[in-house]
Amino acid sequence: MSMEALNETQGPIILTDAAKEAMQNALKEEGEGSIAVRVSVRGGGCSGYQYNLDFENEVRDDDHVIELSEGFKVVIDPISASMLKGTTIDYIKGLNGSGFKFNNPNAKRTCGCGHSFS
Repeated sequence: MSMEALNETQGPIILTDAAKEAMQNALKEEGEGSIAVRVSVRGGGCSGYQYNLDFENEVRDDDHVIELSEGFKVVIDPISASMLKGTTIDYIKGLNGSGFKFNNPNAKRTCGCGHSFS
């Protein structure tokens, strides 16, 4: 991941260009009229918390909003934003599959699947 791909002024999280593109493509292809991708943290997973991505049809008043091109948005609730502060989200393509990768500097422990942390 190159530093040119990062935009430090995006708010609580940093999205690489690959992550932005993957989110926009998913919204166009699978979002069924959704206007945003919601990034959140939920209890569960093998390490205590897990990352979650969902399609969203509304933006709440207290959401952090990252504007993407063509009117698409990424939204984060305040509690998740505090747990994700400084997290870089990338989209990785490889021989073992593709998917979003979270690099969270606040995580004290992560699991092998990369989808949960504590």
